[in-house]
This record gives sequence, structure tokens and C-alpha cells, in this order.
Amino acid sequence: QSTVQSYLEGVGAGLEQLRSAAQDVQSVCQDLEAARWALLDSADGFQGLQQMRELMAEHVQLASVVQVLPQLFSVQEVFSHTLQLLRGQQLLEAHAELMMMEHLRDDILSQLHLRGLSSAQATVLSYFGGLQELNESLAKQLWDIVGSSLQLVREDPVLLVTAVRIIEREEKIDDSLLLEATFLPPGRPKGWRQKFYHVLQETITGAHFHAAHMDTEGPGLARHLTALQKVIVSELCVVKDLMVQCVPAHYNILSLCTATYHQALSSHLQDILRENLDKQALFLLLEWALRVYHSPEMMGHPDLLPEVDVSALGPLMSPELVDQTERKYVVKVKASMLEWMQRTLEVEFKEWFREEEPETDYQGFFQSALPVIVMQMLNENIQVASSITDSLQQKVYNMALEELEAFLGRLREALVHRGKEHQKDRAVPKHYISYLLAMLNNNLALGSSVSSLHPDTARREVPASLRAALDRMQKKACQLLLEELLLDLQPLCLQLPSRKWLSGSQLASSMCEVIDKYAKDFSRAREPVCTVLLAESELLVTSQYLRALMQKKMVCKSEEERGQLCDRLLQDATQLRELFCGLGLEQSQQSLEAVFALRELICLKDPALLSLEVLGFVTKYPDISDEHVSTLLDLRGDVSKDMRHMVLEMMAQNPQVLPESYRPIFSTILVPAPELPFCLRKGKCA
Repeated sequence: QSTVQSYLEGVGAGLEQLRSAAQDVQSVCQDLEAARWALLDSADGFQGLQQMRELMAEHVQLASVVQVLPQLFSVQEVFSHTLQLLRGQQLLEAHAELMMMEHLRDDILSQLHLRGLSSAQATVLSYFGGLQELNESLAKQLWDIVGSSLQLVREDPVLLVTAVRIIEREEKIDDSLLLEATFLPPGRPKGWRQKFYHVLQETITGAHFHAAHMDTEGPGLARHLTALQKVIVSELCVVKDLMVQCVPAHYNILSLCTATYHQALSSHLQDILRENLDKQALFLLLEWALRVYHSPEMMGHPDLLPEVDVSALGPLMSPELVDQTERKYVVKVKASMLEWMQRTLEVEFKEWFREEEPETDYQGFFQSALPVIVMQMLNENIQVASSITDSLQQKVYNMALEELEAFLGRLREALVHRGKEHQKDRAVPKHYISYLLAMLNNNLALGSSVSSLHPDTARREVPASLRAALDRMQKKACQLLLEELLLDLQPLCLQLPSRKWLSGSQLASSMCEVIDKYAKDFSRAREPVCTVLLAESELLVTSQYLRALMQKKMVCKSEEERGQLCDRLLQDATQLRELFCGLGLEQSQQSLEAVFALRELICLKDPALLSLEVLGFVTKYPDISDEHVSTLLDLRGDVSKDMRHMVLEMMAQNPQVLPESYRPIFSTILVPAPELPFCLRKGKCA
């Protein structure tokens, strides 16, 4: 009961509080309503307050301007004093006053900015219009000092130090304003440190690398590069030893100057390479950029190390530019080489018309100066290129081999022309054969010297095309010599076959005399050419001898004549064979065996055995044709048509294939066409 009674009392107290609160709320609502009507009644009065607020703002602006008027009025006087200081090169004092005025201006503008008084800023700026002129005047003097810094550090480093101090003051002001980032005054940031770098770089570049009319010929360019080398080393030493003490460490002034010289040099070399340079100038540039620049004579100079290091700056000439320049150089060298080789060729053939034989070496072999001149020219150019880069050496080496191959081609053409001219008058030149032999020895000398051109012994392989050119040259000279031999043999070969020859002429002896004379000349050629000439001469003699037999000049009328023919063939072939053996040509290398085999064919007494004899002959000499065999059968004079048909049929049934090592004999011999039968007898015209 007491609990319930206590609970009821609490509820009653709560209801009483709610009733009191409701009465308070009603009272507040009535007061708010009264205030609302009061405000509505006072609206016109508030508009008057707005006008008063605007008037108050204008008053504040005027008060702010009035506060700084004494300072603004003194600005022009400070400007004049600062200008006088600048003219007197009192830079630190002038800069102090300039900073003071800029600080005053910036402080006023900042206050106006914070108060939102933008209309007053223009008025304030009009008073500080001379600041721009002072800044420009000071900057001009600073950049003049920076532009002369390399000279000033040796004569009056104080000026440079003063300039750097001013620049650093301005950098600190720029940094502080940028950090605040609330208000940036006019003309900020000035960035004078970057301007310092730029002016220094422009000074270096303009002083040495803007030569408008530079001599790009070899000697002139060499002088220019030598001057650059000296001045760059000298100025970098000044920077390293003196200038670094005048500027803060974070300027990295030595690295900056080194990079500037490097980049300016790189651009300068590119500008020079745009000109039409000769080979000497191109070589100088390559040597200077790839060898001299990094040597102890320049960027690796002991006075610059170890502080100066250009290895991190990249190459002075890019690999592409180096390759392009090397190719230009090779083209120029090729043109020069072509001119020299052509001149050498002309001089060589003028020598042919001398009254004297060509010079000989200590062994008595004919020779001329041609291979020495040509190889010396090629070798010198390759050696010069090897002092630059391996790539240039390889380019010049490849070009040299190509030019040598082309030279051999022109030499061969000149030989052909000289041979044609000689055929018109064999007395000119007087020592034609001797000079041909000298040319063969020269060709051997060239061939043996080519492999020594490349400095690297592992890369001395002679290209197949050059070996072929040497071979063609040798063959042409040998051919011209054999043509001379042929011209002297042909009148003798016209005497056979004939009955006068059968009766015992001195034809073989006369041929041996001619051959021996030429063999003595051939001995003035070096091996293996001498042996080649002997072998080719023997083949030529055999071919001409067989050709003469197959001209259908004679037909044996009796067995006795066939016997005489066989004896004469045996005597001639034996005499010729002994001659060539005596000259050093082994019997196994001779083709005169064909004459002996042909003799056996003629000497055969039983015509019925001709098929077997001819088959053996054809097997031994597979290049013989039906016409050749038919002509030989005619020479016998006793072969019937049936027998001839049987022999030719047997040849048709046994076709022959030429072995690879076989030296053709009969394929070069043309057989006269047979006379066509005519129904009327030959008689005198009426």
C-alpha cells in the first residue's frame, strides 16, 4: 500500500510539471508572434542600415590608403636613390632598397587583398610603376656579370659573388611566396637562378660554337677543333678551380658547364657535318669526336680529373651519326681511290711504249710498280681507318676490296683494248710480250697481298668475287700471250698436211724454235703462271696441229703415203713432246698424246678394224665429233662408204660424256663443210 501510494504521488508531480511547461510554451509563442510583427514593422529601417554599411566600407578603404600615403609619397625618392646605386654598381645596396620597396608594395597589396579592397590595388600599383624598370636594370647588370663570369672569377670574383647573393635572395623570396600560396605579387616568381643557368649556357654556346663562316676544309677545320680543345680545357679548369668557390654547392656549376660544353659541341659537330666536307675533314671530325675528346688531351686531362666526367652525358656523336659520317667518309675515300687507281692505270700503260723492257726483280721476273702502288694505297686507307673505329675499318676494307675488284676489271678491259691495237701493228709496243708477262706477275702479287690487307688475321678471307676477278685477269693476259704464239705458229701450220711436208720438211723444227722462244719469255713469269702458259701453249700447238690435219688439204693415195704420213706424225709429235718435256712440262700434262693416237688410227692396215680403233679413240677423246672422225677417215683415203657408215653408226650407239677433269681438244677445231655435189663437170668459162 505504501508503494502504490508513493507511485501515485510521483505521477501527480509529473502531471503538474507538464501543465507548467505547457503554459510556458504558450507564453513564448505569444512573445515570438509579437516580435515577428515588430520586425515587419521595422523593415524600412533595415534598408537604411545597408547604406550605412557600404558607406562604412568606403571609409575603411580610405582610411587604409590614408595610412600608407606617407610611404607611397616617399616611393619616388627611393626609386631615384636606388637607380643611382645601380648606376654606381652598388648592387647589394640597390637590391636591399629594391627588396624594401617590393616588400612595402606586397604588404599593402596583401592587406588590400585580404580586406577585399581590390579597387584600391590599382591606385597603389600606380605608385610602384618604377619597380619594373629597376628590376630590369638590376637584372641586366646581373646577366652581364654572369655572361663575363669566366673572366671575372680570374680578375674580380667579388662581382660574381655579389650577383649570386642577389640571385639567392630572390630565390628565397620566390620560395616563401610560393609556399604561402595566398597572394602572389606582380612579377613573381622571378626565377633568377634558372635565368643564371640559361645566361651562362648561352654565353658558353655563343662564345665558341656560332661561327658563321667557319672554314670547313681540312686545315681550317683542324685549327678550329684544336682551338676548341684548348679553350674548353682552359675554361673548365677555371670553373673547377675558381668558379665553384663563388657559387653555392647546390648549383653544381662544374657539372652544368661540362654538360653545356658537351651538348654545344654535339650540336656544333652536327652543324659542321651538314656541310659538304672533304675526306680529310670527315676524318678529323671522327677522330676528334671518338678519340681526342675523351683523351688526356681534352676531357680526360689530368687537371680536370676526377671532377669532370663526361661518361654519363652520352656520346658526343650518336651511333647513327657516326655510322652516317663513316659512310660519307668511305664515299669520299672511294672517289679519291678511284682517281688514283685510274691515274696509276694510265701511267702503267704509258710504260708499255718505252724502248726498254719492264723492270725485273732480283730473280729476273718481269714486274712493275703497279701492285706496290695499289696495295700501298689500299693498305694506308685501311690503317688510317683502323685508328678510329673497327666499324670504319671494316667499311673501308670492304670498299677497298670492291675497288680492287673494279680496278682489275678496268685493267682487263685495258688489256683487251691494248691487244686489239697490237693486232693492227705487232711492232707496237716493242716489248708487248714482256709487259704482258709483267702484268701476270703483278696480278700474282696483288692476289698474294690481298689477304694481308685486313689487320685482323682471323678476318683475312678473300671474297670469291675478287678471286674470280684475279682469275679473269690472269686468263685474259695468258690469252693475249697465246694469241701471239698462235700468230707465229699459223704460217707454219699452213704447210701441213702436204706432200712436201711428207717428204721431210723442217716444219716441226721451225715450230720448236718458235715455241722455245716463247718458253724463254714465259720463264720470266712466276709460278704457277709459267707452268700454266707452258701447258696452254702445248694444248694450243696440239690443237693447231690437229686443225691443220683436218682441213681436207690432202688424201693419202696409197698405202705408201699413209706410211709416210704416219712416220711424219710420229716424228713431229715426238719432237714436240721432247721439247715440252725439256721445258719442264711432264708428259702426263701434255695433250700431244692425241697426235699419237690419231697416228694409230691412220696407220691401221686393216680397215675392218676401224670401228674398234675409232671406239677406243672416241672413248679417250670424248669431245671428238662425227665430222672429225669422217675427216680423219677421208685422210686415210681407203675407207669405203659402208665402212664409214658403220663407224659413224657405232659412234651414235656409244655416246660419250665429258669427264669433269677432261681438257677439250677437238671441240675447238672446226671442220670445213663438205663440198656439195654438182652435176656438171668443172671447166673453163667460155
